[in-house]
Amino acid sequence: MNFSIHQASHIGNRKYNQDRAAYAYSGDTLLLVLADGMGGHLHGEVAANLIIETFVESFGRDGQTRIADPGGFVAGTMRHANERIMRVTHDKALGGFPGSTCVAALIQDGKVYWGHAGDSRLYLLRDGAVLARTRDHSMVQQWFEWGMITAEEARVHPQRNQITNCLGGVEDMFYMEPGQSVALQSGDVLLLGSDGLWGPFSDQELTEACTTKTVIEALDDLIARALEREAGHSDNVTGIAVRWGEGEAAHDTDKPVCHILKNS
Repeated sequence: MNFSIHQASHIGNRKYNQDRAAYAYSGDTLLLVLADGMGGHLHGEVAANLIIETFVESFGRDGQTRIADPGGFVAGTMRHANERIMRVTHDKALGGFPGSTCVAALIQDGKVYWGHAGDSRLYLLRDGAVLARTRDHSMVQQWFEWGMITAEEARVHPQRNQITNCLGGVEDMFYMEPGQSVALQSGDVLLLGSDGLWGPFSDQELTEACTTKTVIEALDDLIARALEREAGHSDNVTGIAVRWGEGEAAHDTDKPVCHILKNS
């Protein structure tokens, strides 16, 4: 496989960084996963950690050989992560279990499969435009789809971070929304981000940043600009950026290689 990749995170103006991210690859398969622990629930970082651990462990086991059902792998692993979170002892006083968003993508044979829960996003960028993007699980997104507010009003709405779906949190709340698989082309960019990353920007700004720079430059610049725009009240800001295809670095290995982002 030929790709360049970069993942990074910043605590922003929060007391703790509850975002988590990782990628892993083996043979002709690449896994990307990002989780945003919910600060309104007890120890959101616990849920986010369990998500990352579950995906990495599952990939380490299944990634030894070809994954027979890539879309099923993403869906099944996310369900398993939710089950693990729901087994964590919950705090009745706080009214729920640890909670976290999740967005995950699996690339195999040059085709990308993904799924998500919550408002952490995946963007698939091609030729300077958004080819595909996840749909936020939030009331603000629903209001936009009903025509009650504009896209710009949705982007800055004070309730935009109140989600309607997550892993953990409340029993029977979780569901995974799958994306339609896409065959990648050389030069395509995948961007996974927590709401702290994409929130301060329009889709056009995100696209321009990822189109004109290397993935390292693009992601680090987006994080710096997000912190600047949200100065004093920035959320955790986390992302993974991948550029696919010819001209990118070769990643050839017979054994799974994993990189879990270490947050400061």
